Amino acid sequence: MRPMSRRLLTNAALAALAAIPALAWPGRASAADGVDAIKARGTLIVGVKADYKPFGFRDPSGAIIGLEPDLAADLAKRLGVKLELVPVVSANRIEFLQQGKVDLLIATLSDKPERRRVVQAIDPQYYSDFVNVLLPKTAGITDWAQLKGKPLCATSGAWYNKDVARTYGAEIVAFDGSEKPLFALKQGNCLGYVYDQSMLQGKLLDDDWKAGYALPLKGILDAPWMMAVALGNTTLQTMVEDATKDWMKTGFVVAGERRWGIEPTAYSKAMHEKYKNATN
Repeated sequence: MRPMSRRLLTNAALAALAAIPALAWPGRASAADGVDAIKARGTLIVGVKADYKPFGFRDPSGAIIGLEPDLAADLAKRLGVKLELVPVVSANRIEFLQQGKVDLLIATLSDKPERRRVVQAIDPQYYSDFVNVLLPKTAGITDWAQLKGKPLCATSGAWYNKDVARTYGAEIVAFDGSEKPLFALKQGNCLGYVYDQSMLQGKLLDDDWKAGYALPLKGILDAPWMMAVALGNTTLQTMVEDATKDWMKTGFVVAGERRWGIEPTAYSKAMHEKYKNATN
């Protein structure tokens, strides 16, 4: 076969591959899929945290459980499909969505303008939380100003790391995920762990943390969390937004907070009050 013929065959093969629908690639989701394609696949693929108790964490069997997996399970039930949970961390979750590795993110994703430019946010936001610092009870810290010059363990990719460093003068020592900074805290490599308040409250449910650690500071930087789908996935966006409003109406999120041992946030309670008497 002459070189030109090989090039023509190669180009034809590439064109044929490009024409294969995304659904034909095993495990792949894309913005073009939408609700109908998810139903045809028979599985909703959701990115969740697996190191963020009680929102997403592994039980003794290794299964991912928590408040956000419960929300994902409800969406799969509404669609009449199975649920596949994909563990993500702060540093890769948006990339997983953009690459089509997941259909949807429910992964403690704070709502920020720069994030709305690259993913499709779900409105209304399903949650909101403060930022706080898990500290040893012996630290003697009672005010954020006392953190000046002190090393704080943090999670890479958390939007508030720079704000805490700039406003309070803390020295941020960032790690991937949440288990590594928690380990570093226990090893004495930092004074405390700055993270989302609800997750830190969840750690204090564990006997090995509540004995020696506490949250003596008032939460700051309240920020809503958003679920997200890929840009252009309008049918899934609409379906999830309708489900979110129904969760607000029925108090599903408030009940989930209580079920997983955390005090319902002011945001969750306010949204339930707002929607519970709504007619649509």
